[in-house]
Amino acid sequence: MKEKTKVYNVALFKRLLYYIYPYKLFFSICIFSVLGISIFGALRPVVLEKIVDQNLTAQISDGFLYYIILIGILLICEVISNYLFIYYASWLGQSVVKDIRVKLFNHILNFKMKYYDKSSVGILITRAVTDMERIADIFGQGLFMILSDILKMLIVGIVMTLMNWKLSLIVFSTLPLILIATKIFQKYMKMAFDQVRTEVANLNSFVQERVTGMKVLQLFAREEIEYLKFKEINERHKKAWLKTVWYNSIFFPVAEILSSLTLGVVVWYGGMNNILDNSTSLGELTAFIMMIPMMFRPLNQIANKFNTLLMGMIAAERVFKVLDTDSNINESGNKIANNLKGDIQFKNINFSYNESETVLKNISFEIKAGTTTAIVGSTGAGKSTIINLINRFYEIDSGDILIDGINIKEFTLSSLRDQIGFVSQDVHLFSDTILHNITLNN
Repeated sequence: MKEKTKVYNVALFKRLLYYIYPYKLFFSICIFSVLGISIFGALRPVVLEKIVDQNLTAQISDGFLYYIILIGILLICEVISNYLFIYYASWLGQSVVKDIRVKLFNHILNFKMKYYDKSSVGILITRAVTDMERIADIFGQGLFMILSDILKMLIVGIVMTLMNWKLSLIVFSTLPLILIATKIFQKYMKMAFDQVRTEVANLNSFVQERVTGMKVLQLFAREEIEYLKFKEINERHKKAWLKTVWYNSIFFPVAEILSSLTLGVVVWYGGMNNILDNSTSLGELTAFIMMIPMMFRPLNQIANKFNTLLMGMIAAERVFKVLDTDSNINESGNKIANNLKGDIQFKNINFSYNESETVLKNISFEIKAGTTTAIVGSTGAGKSTIINLINRFYEIDSGDILIDGINIKEFTLSSLRDQIGFVSQDVHLFSDTILHNITLNN
């Protein structure tokens, strides 16, 4: 059974935190900024309550100006905290992604050719580009935003309780309903976003392969057929996204209705108490009207940011899966291939691209340096395979390949290939100058 990605996957978070460590100073700035946003935002209703009770409901005192200035200071501090958070969280996310992308590309560069025979190039592109941006969103829009919302809810909840515990009970009584709705929402959104990532990878893979093989498609008049296939894949991609939109369109109205009902009950109950026994002041009621959205809006945003975090975790899992793929050539040799004469010897070589079909079986031959040798055979006989094995693009199943009497496994890969002149029958041109394509800057 395929293991499900969890937004609270501890092992995955630890791997991401490893890439944060070099930027721990900026990580700390983000944490303190989030703390500042939560505290400064939660203190404004407290000051407003003082203004209403001590100034507006009584004779305006000298403290009125003091409270107005205090609210201004809190707003300025909150704006500064927001600025620091937005800038450094985005900076941190892009820095982490830069490091992971470099490591991923270096890993891909050293894969065996057999890996590329079995893997879609479009999916690899998705991992290196699109999925990386989703990982950046974990820090810029997901993790820290959720932390900020949770802190704000906790601080506002404490302020509510200290200000008026009776009104607080009304607010807290509806929170379990929101939490249950959020839990159900998360379950279905995870499945929906997983399907979105799969369809994005399929779409990228399809387009990349068809653009690369356009000459073949046009040669065999496949335009109409491939167009219909693309429409089908594109339709699946649209449906996957619409499913996430559908879940969002259900959850957020439900959360908004619960928030409005809570606000209505608080205003009714607080107003009645103020009229009957004055146990709830007008300032407290005003502060609660301001704090209820500060309590419920983070819940809605947590669900929304959960989507971002979940997509990032799914992307991270898929990127790390490529990084964990052990498909590199075993480079155990440390000899430098320098000034080779070119005596080549195959000894009892057995090789297969897959386990079900043997391409070379017990092949032995010798090519002397300075001689010209033509290897003749029908298509699929193994001519190109022999050249690929000399370059160690693939590992042999058994036997030995010697150059100047030395097993090629004893040479470093870079030095071995540097000594071999190889012209492939499949020409690939990079999007660069003619000089670069000829020399590859060598």
